[in-house]
Amino acid sequence: MSDPPGDNVLVTGALGQIGTDLLEALRIKHGLSSVIASDIRHSEGNKIAEDGPFVVLDVLETEEIIRVCIDHGVGTVYHLAALLSATGERDPDLCRKVNVGGTVSVLEAAKECSLKVFSPSSIAVFGPDAPKHALQDSILNPTTVYGETKVTGEALAKDYRNKYGVDVRGIRYPGLISYKAPAGGGTTDYAVEIFHSALGSGHYQCFVRPDTRLPMLYMEDAITATLTLMDAPSESLGIWKAGYNIPCLSFTAKELAEAISRRIEGFSCDYSPDVRQRYADSWPDSIDGSIAHREWDWSPNFDLDEMVDAMISGISRG
Repeated sequence: MSDPPGDNVLVTGALGQIGTDLLEALRIKHGLSSVIASDIRHSEGNKIAEDGPFVVLDVLETEEIIRVCIDHGVGTVYHLAALLSATGERDPDLCRKVNVGGTVSVLEAAKECSLKVFSPSSIAVFGPDAPKHALQDSILNPTTVYGETKVTGEALAKDYRNKYGVDVRGIRYPGLISYKAPAGGGTTDYAVEIFHSALGSGHYQCFVRPDTRLPMLYMEDAITATLTLMDAPSESLGIWKAGYNIPCLSFTAKELAEAISRRIEGFSCDYSPDVRQRYADSWPDSIDGSIAHREWDWSPNFDLDEMVDAMISGISRG
């Protein structure tokens, strides 16, 4: 492996739900000019992306990733470009191409340029045969294409670490709730859409059952977890560094709707499950993040009520 091109940071998929929040946090931490945003789309209208360097980048083009890293002095890549669960099930071939092919391209660039990489995984790696409270080492047997690509991503990360010494780290993100960017085609999008409908029309038709319980996390906590993991000394991280379960919330769709109703008078929610209910049913109700807590000392700051307050406040400010 060669020396890293520099100390700057590249974010792929920077215009997505996670990318928008992570990009802002990274630019606060490292400085506007030190964090290069990238996406396959142009950045027009995205103020956060346009506050600093931005490049149009196809993550399937390994040589382009290498060129951007060399030209911009990049030493760390946060690889967020991916198709999410519901979108991926509609186009499985494209999901595999982008999620697996893009990860291979980034890891190849990391191998050539000695890059440190964050490549997120997901609770979608678990399938219906995992326990409802999923442990770090619970069986990974997903029934969705998206979940399959994330299992492959974890395996690729381990392979590149063991064979080439690439420092790849990842978190099995639960459902993420934020207001700064729209939800991006995931099964847990209802937990974001419900807030916009509550403050808009005062009614939401939810696409999962009221008793659907899933692991969730407020985006600010997810970003803090990501940065904490990337800052952790390598020697403190064990065999799960490519895909940590992390401590997070767990609540039903009805519990979320009730928490919103206590704050927005007259809000109502109906439930009309669609195909995404099947994806949700294949995932655990909660996950055990004790290994992440022990190895890199992280726990969430927001509980359900604090998250609901933050979402309503953030959306209301516009």
